[in-house]
Amino acid sequence: MARYLIRRVCYALAVMLAVSFIAFAGARTSGDPVAMIAGEQMSQEERAQLRESLGLNKGILGQYVSFLSHALRGDFGQSWRNGEPVAGLIASRIPATLELVGLSLVLALLTGIPLGVFCAARRGHPVAGLLQMIALAGISVPSFVMGVLLILVFSVQTGWLPPFGRGEVTELGWWSTGLLTPSGRLALILPAVSLAIWQATLVMRLVRAGMADVLISDHVQFARARGLPPRLILWRHALRHCLVPVVLMLGLNTGQLISFALVTETVFQWPGLGQLFLQAVTHVDMPVLVAYLCLAALIFVVINTLTEMLATRIDPRLRDGGGRV
Repeated sequence: MARYLIRRVCYALAVMLAVSFIAFAGARTSGDPVAMIAGEQMSQEERAQLRESLGLNKGILGQYVSFLSHALRGDFGQSWRNGEPVAGLIASRIPATLELVGLSLVLALLTGIPLGVFCAARRGHPVAGLLQMIALAGISVPSFVMGVLLILVFSVQTGWLPPFGRGEVTELGWWSTGLLTPSGRLALILPAVSLAIWQATLVMRLVRAGMADVLISDHVQFARARGLPPRLILWRHALRHCLVPVVLMLGLNTGQLISFALVTETVFQWPGLGQLFLQAVTHVDMPVLVAYLCLAALIFVVINTLTEMLATRIDPRLRDGGGRV
């Protein structure tokens, strides 16, 4: 276990260094920061002082070392668009994205796993066939189309749910949450459902495919011969052996959703990381883009490592060396 963690940490550090250098070098070659920040009335002397304060007089490697030393302390500089600290901008958007992604994952698991088990246990049943057709449609329909349809039905026609925004939020220190207010909970439903539909269909299809193979395996047949209840066989013996692909898929999708939930946050005007990224791209706000890409790489590395560790706990056969992780 210790060797596994050390190896994963080394991989994570290598990935983070590579991503941060590529992002930083791309930002520096995309244009002159002084020309983007300085106004038309700024003199040449003031431009020179600004260039020196930004550390642009050093070479690219020296600039990267300086950036890295500040980034390790949580200082990613200031936004070129509004002059605010980049770390503060990102921190203010993280709660909204985490709440959205977290609720969508819970909804996907609560619906996808039971439906997948039902379709595997009732193969050939008309309801199972209908569910598989719905799952295929859920995967095929683009997320922005699904979001627009949800707004049309539940906001425009019925008026049950708000079409955009986060509603009223409550400040808990630096964390802002809408889960404690009625309007915040209502505003979270549509974007969370929009994200959860695609994930739930994937979970359902993975569970169904895995269960179909496990239910005809020898150990399940032996459990039936022992007279174990069918529900116990399904939910304890069979389901456990097909959870590994589900865990791996959700782990990879979680990192992707946290970092790049662009479409959903744009459709529902959700003030999360995805919307911040699009604004930074629109205004060529390179400090925000660099910090965002570094954060996205960190999220992927951490979640992938945790996902692999959880998968080895579910299925010990994935461990290296006959039981050593």
